[in-house]
Amino acid sequence: MIAKTIAIYFVNLEQKMKKLFLPSILFFILVSCTDRPYGHYGAAITDEVNDSYSAVMKNVGNRELENVSLTGEIIQTCAKKGCWLKMKVPEGDTLMVRFRDYGFFVPRQGVEGKKAIVKGSAFMDTVAVEMLRHYAEDAGESEKDILKITEPEYVLGFIADGVLIEK
Repeated sequence: MIAKTIAIYFVNLEQKMKKLFLPSILFFILVSCTDRPYGHYGAAITDEVNDSYSAVMKNVGNRELENVSLTGEIIQTCAKKGCWLKMKVPEGDTLMVRFRDYGFFVPRQGVEGKKAIVKGSAFMDTVAVEMLRHYAEDAGESEKDILKITEPEYVLGFIADGVLIEK
């Protein structure tokens, strides 16, 4: 009696698995083939851009603005680790974007000229000569060009929680 019950159970299980196999395969194919326009890095963010660079510059003052989302065209990424990116914003300025707590990285090459959306915190920052030289070294600048950096820069700093990069 027990053997018959077990046999019926496995026959029913096999029939259920056959019914679920094809739909499961089709589901996974459909999900993997969806066209996502952006690769995402760090925290999940949406592609909504709620701020403009000029508005952020106007409002930042001496405080940190949180949940700022900006867009621009990537002009350079850290060639060593992908731990920062520079993007040209629509207003024409260049924004250096670093990543919160060194917690994620972007591709080191192949994304130049692509649209990026960043979301995080904006603040005014004085970037020391040593740090500017470090960034120049990471970017692969020559020793001669690195030594030309002799003054700190006062710029809009940006720490991203998440980044979207156009595929």
